[in-house]
Amino acid sequence: MLGLPGQASTFAERIDTLNYAIFTVTVLTFAAVCTTMVVFYLRYRRRSERQVTERWHPPMELELAFIGGPLVLFMAWFFIGYRDFVWLHDPPASALDIYVTGKKWMWKYSYPEGPNAVDTLRVPLGRPVRLLITSRDVIHSFYLPAMRVKQDAIPGRYTETWFQATKAGEYPVNCAEYCGLNHSTMIGRIVVMEPADYEDWVTRARAATYAARSDSPGPQPTLAKQGERLALEKGCGRCHTVDGTSHLGPTWRGMYRGEVKLVNGKTIIADEAYLTRSMMDPMADVVAGYAPTMPSFQGQLTAAEVAALLEYIKSLAGGRAL
Repeated sequence: MLGLPGQASTFAERIDTLNYAIFTVTVLTFAAVCTTMVVFYLRYRRRSERQVTERWHPPMELELAFIGGPLVLFMAWFFIGYRDFVWLHDPPASALDIYVTGKKWMWKYSYPEGPNAVDTLRVPLGRPVRLLITSRDVIHSFYLPAMRVKQDAIPGRYTETWFQATKAGEYPVNCAEYCGLNHSTMIGRIVVMEPADYEDWVTRARAATYAARSDSPGPQPTLAKQGERLALEKGCGRCHTVDGTSHLGPTWRGMYRGEVKLVNGKTIIADEAYLTRSMMDPMADVVAGYAPTMPSFQGQLTAAEVAALLEYIKSLAGGRAL
C-alpha cells in the first residue's frame, strides 16, 4: 500500500502494521479536517457587511474530547512503537550471532562456526539472528529493507540488532548513513536459506577457507578457537585468567553477561559493547579492585580479531557461548 519492500521477517510484519495504522488514521483525519473546512466555509461564511460572528462557548466535554482524543491516539502509537523497540533490542537466547563489520565500501561477516564472507550475508530461515555490528573507519548504518532492520555501525564499538527471516530468497543490504564519496556503492545482499542448506554452506565455506591456508591443514577452527589462539599471541593471559582465579586483571571465566562493578561505583553488564570498549579504551570503565594498567588495543586488532576474542570470552561464560 505504501510501496514498501516485501516483508521477509517477523519484525517487518509488526512495523508495517503500525505504519499502516498511522497512515490510515492520518489520511482519515486529513479528510475529516478538509471536509470540515469546506462545510464551515459554505455554511458559516459572511453574507453581509453588518454580519458579526456570534460568541460561542464550547462545553467542557467537547474541549476534553478534542484534547484527549489525539493525546490517547498518539500515546497508543508511542507505546506500540516502544514495545516493538524493546522487542527488537532483546534477542532470544537461541539467536545465531553474526559479526558485521562496515568498511569503505563493503560489509564483512564473521560467523561463530568459522567462515568469513564479504558483501553476502547468509542466514538460516526461521532462526533468530543477532547481528553484532561495528565499523573500521567511519560511521555506517547496516540496513536490511526487507527485514525492516537498521542499525548504526560505530568505530571501536559493537551495536546489535536481530531479526528472524520468514521467507527464503535474496534481499538487498544497504548503508543508510552517508559515509563518503562512494556511499551509494556500499551495497550487498542477504541470502535466506533453508536450515539444511545453510548448514551445508557453513561446512563447505569452512573447508574452502581453511584449505586456502597451506600452513594450516585440517578443519578450520571456530571463531572461539581462533580467539583462544589470538589471546595467547597477544599475551592476554599475563593479566587475565580463564579459570576464575584473581590476577592483575578480571578473570574471563563467567565475565560475559555478568555484572561488573566499576571504580566510580556504577555497575554495568559485560556485553559485547563493554568488552570491546575495554579493549579499545580501557580507562573508560575501570573495574573496581584492579589497577588501571591495561593498554589500549585501538588500531592493533582488526574487527575480525575482536570478534574472535569476544567469542572466546563468551565460550568461558557457559550461557550463549559456542
